[in-house]
Amino acid sequence: MSQLQEPQANTDPVLELTQAIDSGSLYQVRQMIKTLPTAGIAHLLESSPPRTRGVLWQLIDKDAEGEVIQYLNEDLQNDILSELNAAQVAELTEGLADDDLADILQQLPQQVASEVLQAMDFQDRQRVESILSYAEDTAGGLMNTDTITVRRNHTVELVLRYLRRHESLPEMTDNILVVNRRDVLLGVLPLRAVLVSDPNTTVSAIMREDIQAIPVDMEATQVAQLFEQHDWVSAPVVDADNKLVGRITIDDVVDVIRDSTEHSLMSMAGLDEEDDTFAPVVKTARRRAVWLGVNLMTAVFASLVIYLFQDTLDQVVYLAVLMPIVANMGGVAGTQTLTLVIRSMALGHISPSNSRWLLIRELGVASLNGMLWALVISVFAFFWYGDITLSYIIAAAMLINLITAALAGTYLPLFLKKINIDPALAGSVALTTVTDSIGFFAFLGLAQVFYL
Repeated sequence: MSQLQEPQANTDPVLELTQAIDSGSLYQVRQMIKTLPTAGIAHLLESSPPRTRGVLWQLIDKDAEGEVIQYLNEDLQNDILSELNAAQVAELTEGLADDDLADILQQLPQQVASEVLQAMDFQDRQRVESILSYAEDTAGGLMNTDTITVRRNHTVELVLRYLRRHESLPEMTDNILVVNRRDVLLGVLPLRAVLVSDPNTTVSAIMREDIQAIPVDMEATQVAQLFEQHDWVSAPVVDADNKLVGRITIDDVVDVIRDSTEHSLMSMAGLDEEDDTFAPVVKTARRRAVWLGVNLMTAVFASLVIYLFQDTLDQVVYLAVLMPIVANMGGVAGTQTLTLVIRSMALGHISPSNSRWLLIRELGVASLNGMLWALVISVFAFFWYGDITLSYIIAAAMLINLITAALAGTYLPLFLKKINIDPALAGSVALTTVTDSIGFFAFLGLAQVFYL
């Protein structure tokens, strides 16, 4: 009697779905999708080629589409939403949290977003518009307006009766917010305190007033740092008059941390963290072409430096063999410093008071490594070509370029941030230009002095 084969632990769900679609077993695909959480369905969509995506989206339950779309990257969100009219978008996003809905609306054309807002009821529209009035990368853009508030003179018994009137509490509710009649934040009432306190106890007796509210215009990265430092689950958001406008929860902060990490990684290659892995060829090529053009210009600049010493290269041909070593070592050393500084800036570790100490430290590291590897390459060059002058030249050029790389790697990101240019995006290109140009200039310039 034949037995059903047990599924292997390491099966690829994307491969399984693709094979099921190719075989026409759409019922099987639909059943497979139903077993997945919404985040898992979104992951499958992002991991599938365009043809498979189209079929998968059609097989997702209509009630789950809104939950799924909030987990997709912006590229894929735009591809799906661009095929829908305003009424369909409003229907699709019905029931989403205010902050998630605001994130989606910010990706739509202004006209479509306005029509979606008009299709909502007045109260929901008012809440979403309050979030949209703030920049996306601020506390106001992250917050959710779904809060529960009480007065300080209420009793615990009254608070419990008030909570029972709700069908459910907002997600990540660990504190109830205490405000006065003008919605000025006075403190927070921990739920755990409510559950164990005498029913006749007043809120003022068990509330916490030593809370740190988040200003509505605080940058998202700073918000993430506060959550990390204080181990918060949620935090109230206030305006300039200390009036409560919403709250931020840990799930929103996790998104900020993930986006910040992806941004730092992808920007090093001139890519957007929201780029779709399986985007069409033409669309992907168009986006990358701009960055390749920028890199081409920097490469041309470095080549012009080499051109200045063409006569020297003609006289001492083997300089061309050793020249890339100097530039490459500077580039690697500079990238190490640049990466460290950009990471420290993202974590809020660098300030005007300690940047000088960091520079001195990096110069010390560069000097020690410069002397070590200058000695190594000079010995190598002498045994290769038997030219002691060449050994001195390449050793000096190596030391100069490593120190230059430390300077550039430390101060370039600080300078770029000061002039409102993303260091993660432009830092690597600027650094490569500096280390290549200085490396070539130092090596060939010294060679010209000693050989011509």
